[in-house]
Amino acid sequence: MGLTYKDSGVDVEGGNNFVKRIAPIVRSTFSERVLTGIGGFGSLFSGAFPEYSDPVLVSGTDGVGTKLKIAQMTGKHDTIGIDAVAMCVNDIVVSGARPLFFLDYIACGKLVEDVMVDIVKGLAEGCRLSDCSLVGGETAEHPSVMEPDDYDIAGFAVGVVDRKKIIDGVRIKKGDVIIGLPSSGIHSNGYSLVRKLFFDIKKYRTSEKLNDLEGTLGEVLLTPTRIYTRSVMMCLTAGIDIKGIVHVTGGGFYENIPRILPDGISARIEKKSFDVPVIFRLIQKDGKIDDREMYTTFNMGIGMMIIVGKDQADRAAEELRKSGESPRVIGEIIQGTKDRISII
Repeated sequence: MGLTYKDSGVDVEGGNNFVKRIAPIVRSTFSERVLTGIGGFGSLFSGAFPEYSDPVLVSGTDGVGTKLKIAQMTGKHDTIGIDAVAMCVNDIVVSGARPLFFLDYIACGKLVEDVMVDIVKGLAEGCRLSDCSLVGGETAEHPSVMEPDDYDIAGFAVGVVDRKKIIDGVRIKKGDVIIGLPSSGIHSNGYSLVRKLFFDIKKYRTSEKLNDLEGTLGEVLLTPTRIYTRSVMMCLTAGIDIKGIVHVTGGGFYENIPRILPDGISARIEKKSFDVPVIFRLIQKDGKIDDREMYTTFNMGIGMMIIVGKDQADRAAEELRKSGESPRVIGEIIQGTKDRISII
């Protein structure tokens, strides 16, 4: 018998069985707008939006970064998909867009069915939490390019917003209030630093229970990224005039907040106005890291910021509490300064 694809490291039969196993998981996320099943060349999604006067599509793509290595170190793979969805939908919701659908791309050294199924379970759960459909994806084996136990995930999300309701920060002005929404932990940024510190320098194990951490180090580091879709949508549906939203991802406070600020104004954040989770205090202490580096690398306990006028602050906080959030007023918009952001 001649050379086969399986001989080169790609198991087509295993891939087909994997698709059969994930089909019901994926279908569980479908809305009535999804017009295709599983396994086609492309995914069809209804683009009729009669409830919008001038619908604008908003798209975003991202990955999970080296947080994947923690999943691989612990052997727990059923939450990392939530992170992949969260990183994309949180980026598009800042424009006021309602997520519609999500697609994933998973590359692996060897397709281990149970691992891949767990990843898709996480993707499906992330889609349910953000009220969008997992309409398609691709899983590719890359033998000799990746180690057998390695995998990587990237995602792509599309949402819709009425043009007149796009949130872009242009109306933000001096005196506006910054409301912070707590993160669930590190989310999906800064893990290269985290891994170098905890596992290369400190030689910790993922099974260790350190200081006041609620769970083992591995469990805390794998806590899924919080998805803010429903909270933001509830606010907008209630008529809250949101002027700007910041998704605190890579770059932390110092790089993400200025992205939505008009010229001539800055943001002032009060550190004492919110709680910094234990994991960040542990990172800072063990790594002897200064404040500027911490607030440039991590979310420090605030995963999203919503900017409203002072007259909207109380109502916004009330609606956010109804959605399950614990909002905090963490700062305000001030006259422009050289640094655009001050953390005091």
